[in-house]
Formats: sequence, C-alpha cells, structure tokens
Amino acid sequence: MLENCRNAKERWGGVSELIDRWLKERQQLLVHYCELSGENDRSPSEALSKKFIRLCEVLVDYVSAGHFEVYEQLIQEARDFNDGGLELAAKVYPEIQKTTEVALAFNDQVDSRILTQEDVDTLFNELSRLGEVLESRFEMEDFLIENLHDAHAEKMASV
Repeated sequence: MLENCRNAKERWGGVSELIDRWLKERQQLLVHYCELSGENDRSPSEALSKKFIRLCEVLVDYVSAGHFEVYEQLIQEARDFNDGGLELAAKVYPEIQKTTEVALAFNDQVDSRILTQEDVDTLFNELSRLGEVLESRFEMEDFLIENLHDAHAEKMASV
C-alpha cells in the first residue's frame, strides 16, 4: 500500500508540477500580450516587430505545451480515475482547439518580418481578438484543471 501511495504521488505530483510550470508560461504570455497591447507607438519599427515575434514565440510554446503535454496528462488522469472526466474533456477540448486555430493564425500573420503600417494596423486589430480568445481559452483550461486534476486531490490524499 505504501508503494501504491508513493507511485500515485510521484505520478500525479508530476502532473501538478507540469501544470504549475505551464501556468507560469501563461503568466509570461500575458505579460507579453499586455506589453504589446499597451503599446502607444504603433508605427512600424524593428522593435515593434520583435515584440510581436516574441509574443508569438511564447504563444506557440504555451499552446503547444497545452496540447502535447498538459492535456494529455489530464486525459490520462481522467482515464485512470474513470469518473466522467473523459466525457467532460470530449466536450471542452474541441472548443479549446478552436482557440488554438486563432492563435496559430495570429502567429502566421507575424511571420518573423519587419512590419508595414498596414501589417501593424491589422495585427493590433487581431491582437484584440486574440486577447478575447485567450481569455476564453484560459477559462476552459482552468475548468479542465479543476475537474480533471484538482478534483482528484482528495482521492490522492487518501491513498
């Protein structure tokens, strides 16, 4: 029994560490987003291009970590506990996927180049939309974490 407890804590403790690291990446994403959205000088420049590029780098890293690390772990945890989490994930995941498509489309618009005034105007308009989409995504991700991971914390404590 002690071995089972140790294995469970190692397994799900790793998920907690993964989620914590991912949420720190989210915070970094928000810092870059806020810095850029608060930019007063919206004339094309190399510095502004670099800010968009850096935002996109962090954005793609965050989205990728969600899809290829965090969600997989949450779904595995739902499978292991078999308490309805898979059905919940099946409903929420397609909605998160829609936000991923918006994020990747935004990234494709930046494309690591010096921006023209038209590009800058378009990107700032899209930045606003991206913010709304990210807010929705964060709410769905938090919902999944709460229902697919945090919900099992009591069960883990009793193991």
